[in-house]
Amino acid sequence: MATYVIGDLQGCLEPLERLLKHIQYQPEHDQLWFAGDLINRGPESLDTLRFIKSLGDKTKVVLGNHDLHLLAVSYGHGTLKKGDTLTDILMASDRDDLMDWLRHQPLCHYDAALNVVMTHAGIPPCWTLEQTLTLAKEVEDKLQSDTVDEYFSAMYGNSPSKWRDDLVGLDRLRVITNYLTRMRFCNQNSKLDLKSKEGINTATKGFAPWFSYPSQVPEGCHIVFGHWAALEGKTQLKHIHALDTGCVWGGSLTALRLEDKERFSMPCTINRKTP
Repeated sequence: MATYVIGDLQGCLEPLERLLKHIQYQPEHDQLWFAGDLINRGPESLDTLRFIKSLGDKTKVVLGNHDLHLLAVSYGHGTLKKGDTLTDILMASDRDDLMDWLRHQPLCHYDAALNVVMTHAGIPPCWTLEQTLTLAKEVEDKLQSDTVDEYFSAMYGNSPSKWRDDLVGLDRLRVITNYLTRMRFCNQNSKLDLKSKEGINTATKGFAPWFSYPSQVPEGCHIVFGHWAALEGKTQLKHIHALDTGCVWGGSLTALRLEDKERFSMPCTINRKTP
């Protein structure tokens, strides 16, 4: 049995099928983890979502910002953007089932046996592993509640930009969401810069990649994440694994085998101009 973490698909099913064949994926034995952004920008968002849902308990998924954007639009609290490829999902006969399945996925997954934690964007320096799991569950509980519309009506936005224990209500849920699904750069106090989206050397003065600061996650625990295509899969840290290698932008789709941390990549034939 092997466990593979797959980087951002963004609606690119065909490269996933080639990658699974390359790693000789065996559904009866292996497990797949997906680091979020299952859909959007690629050409096969609907088929990708249906495929991952069909895997059932053979997979673990965490939500990314594109997944949450789809849900918000579906619930009437978001607007389709230029370049979105979500219309097929929104018009699908099984849309309601897909949306219900998607909103019941977590924002953080931790496997104690493998000692690996997965979120879409990473874990801010100010949070412990236990705190990350607890705060992620606050958002998950809201997503799965009867008041989910309230969450989506207030989900978008860049403030608060910094975690405080005394935050409450929708401000609290928004900053948790932003840390786990949108974070790239922050300062030494974990204040977010959500405007800079390029490579490591493009940070605003006083800010740096979140993983460049001392972490409160226990030593030896590996963090896997996607979201940041400009990293090209590199963090220079053995225990922090970036898995978004820009598949939808003409890069490749990457899988990390958790048992030995070996990487596998499959070139993508899609070539969009810019993320």
